[in-house]
Amino acid sequence: MIGVVIGRGGSKIKNIQSMTNTKIFIIQGDSEAVVKIFGSKDMKAKAKEAIETIVKKQEESYGSESSVDNAASQASAGRELSTDNTGTQARPWIDWDRVRAGVVEWNKRKWAGLPPIKKNFYIESQATSSLSQVQVDNWRKENFNIICDDWKDGEKRSIPKPTLKFKDAFQHYPDLLKNIEKAGFQKPTPIQSQAWPIILQGIDLIGVAQTGTGKTLSYLMPGFIHLNSQPVSREERNGPGMLVLTPTRELALQVEAECSKYSYKGLTSICIYGGESREQQIKDIAKGTDIIIATPGRLNDLQMNKSVNLKSITYLVLDEADKMLDLGFDHQIMKILFDIRPDRQTIMTSATWPDTIHRLAQSYLKEPMIVYVGTLDLAAVNTVKQNVTVTTEEEKRSLIQEFLRNLSPKDKVIIFVNRKLVADDLSSDLSLQGIPVQSLHGSREQSDREQALNDFKSGDVKILIATDLASRGLDVDDVTHVYNYDFPRNIEEYVHRVGRTGRAGKMGISTTLMTQSDWKNVPELIKILERANQSVPEDLVTMAEQHKSGKRKKNSRKRHKKSRGKP
Repeated sequence: MIGVVIGRGGSKIKNIQSMTNTKIFIIQGDSEAVVKIFGSKDMKAKAKEAIETIVKKQEESYGSESSVDNAASQASAGRELSTDNTGTQARPWIDWDRVRAGVVEWNKRKWAGLPPIKKNFYIESQATSSLSQVQVDNWRKENFNIICDDWKDGEKRSIPKPTLKFKDAFQHYPDLLKNIEKAGFQKPTPIQSQAWPIILQGIDLIGVAQTGTGKTLSYLMPGFIHLNSQPVSREERNGPGMLVLTPTRELALQVEAECSKYSYKGLTSICIYGGESREQQIKDIAKGTDIIIATPGRLNDLQMNKSVNLKSITYLVLDEADKMLDLGFDHQIMKILFDIRPDRQTIMTSATWPDTIHRLAQSYLKEPMIVYVGTLDLAAVNTVKQNVTVTTEEEKRSLIQEFLRNLSPKDKVIIFVNRKLVADDLSSDLSLQGIPVQSLHGSREQSDREQALNDFKSGDVKILIATDLASRGLDVDDVTHVYNYDFPRNIEEYVHRVGRTGRAGKMGISTTLMTQSDWKNVPELIKILERANQSVPEDLVTMAEQHKSGKRKKNSRKRHKKSRGKP
């Protein structure tokens, strides 16, 4: 029945998903298939009804006993046959209760014999417990208006008070505290202060905050404690204990660098991503490791080939989850999570909060708390001065030349473009003019990409031309300017690009070129500029009004055509 439900080329299942606004996954087993439906309660019920209708129609189409026997041999073990009085007609039907019971039993067998897991390691410090609710509320308001919520059904849990100093969170872990002090940080960032007491209690967490706010350390530090404090020793675990999924190779390498920088109790980590030797990565996994940092595509590849054991994972992080969905990794994530024990602790970070992320959190996290810094609407960092210029494609080259001439020797800039071809063309032009420049995009060899990043981080090159590959998680604190040569394809990426400057408390400047082809993003861009108290150019307001007027005319033409009976 799987092929019947999916349809030719996936046509039926796509139609059901489109009509019900759900995600449907069919996982084929040896004798029966599991159907997973994600979405709102009403929509899930509609999707289930649609699938049952397709199955019922197919079963009714079998006209003879022989065809019924054939269908029964291919159908799930939960299907039973009922025959009418004449004995010539038979109608198989699905016993959903039996199917559900079979799934529960299958899950029990799959996860039987797993070692015990411990999650709660938090002991509230005296300084934290002495904070009054008024002090806590004022601190959250003063620190970018932090808002916390509990997603547990029924009676809500109290949100833990923030840990205002490092020792408030890690006073019982002196080695970890020493590593933090060596790094020279003065105090935790707002997301760290509020996330640490939640994660250390073993509660699943959704952290929504702008880029450059310290989200990486907010999940790594509790993760180190979690790994080292399990009742089963690392040697007996027979596999990694922590998995961090990231959208890009660059972010994966950066997270691994943070793991090494704050190394704790000899915990080891490896990085798994496409573009590097598969065989070498398999060998590295076989040697044994505590932490895997990976991109979903390559990890899923190794998982399918049984080259990595994910059953030992007890601490899972979905980092920059919105970007992973943007890049189309949702199917790989689902398959990866299918092999990770269901009683794990899961942390999910994101810089934006679209509906897709909301659904992902509901599907894969258990009774999480959510901490978001600022607003759930898009908001670019307030440490960046945002300049927008309305221009034409032909004028872009002269504008960027003028911008580069006005840079001081200390300035460092990322120039964002939308296409790899433009990145290569622009970097070639600047190189011919004797301007040192590096480029970063997906078609470059991994070694070249790493070299480009190293040159830019070290300051050997002050100009990096990049696609949106560099808009997420690129941790270079001294970027003074972001230059959007091309406006990004969606407004979320604009926020991430801008967030590459103005980091670690420093001020930054972003310059954005917009043409008539970018008119769809103008209304949202104006909102972002106004929320960040930035000046809105008159050209941009005119562009927005033209867009509004154009939409009205288009809708009017549609109504006119409809009224005349045109299809």
